[in-house]
Amino acid sequence: MATQADMKKAMTTAAQTGADQAKKMMEDGATQARATMEKSMEAAHKATADMMKVAEDAVEFSRGNLEAMTKASQAYVTGVQDLSRQTMAMFQTMSEQAMEGMKTLSSAKSLKEAADFQASFAKASLERAMNDGVKLQETALKVAETSIEPIAARMTAAMEKMGKPLAA
Repeated sequence: MATQADMKKAMTTAAQTGADQAKKMMEDGATQARATMEKSMEAAHKATADMMKVAEDAVEFSRGNLEAMTKASQAYVTGVQDLSRQTMAMFQTMSEQAMEGMKTLSSAKSLKEAADFQASFAKASLERAMNDGVKLQETALKVAETSIEPIAARMTAAMEKMGKPLAA
């Protein structure tokens, strides 16, 4: 039969074995917790880096949009100024020609001469107005095309960007 000393020794051995197992479990748990924490930190760092990249891309894209709007506005203002200059020049020329016509008409020696001049003057004025109108339309179309070009380029860039996956 087991003696009290043997039982004490067996209990001490069992306690030591239990303590060793508990210590090993604690060390293994701490190692696993450390590994899990490191993986979580790596994932958090990667997610943060990805979010920063997306934010930087968004800021850069917005900057491009602002530049496109600025270019479009500048092209529009420049075009409208050119269109205004052309219109003013057209009206000035028309006024000068009308004054010359009035002088010529007032110096007509006969009613037939006045009627002939009036007919040719009206025809010439109509032709000039039509030609000037075509020039103004062409200039207006050019202004519209030039103004919309930077915005259209940004729309194309946006569509291309939307076509790419976010992870790319």
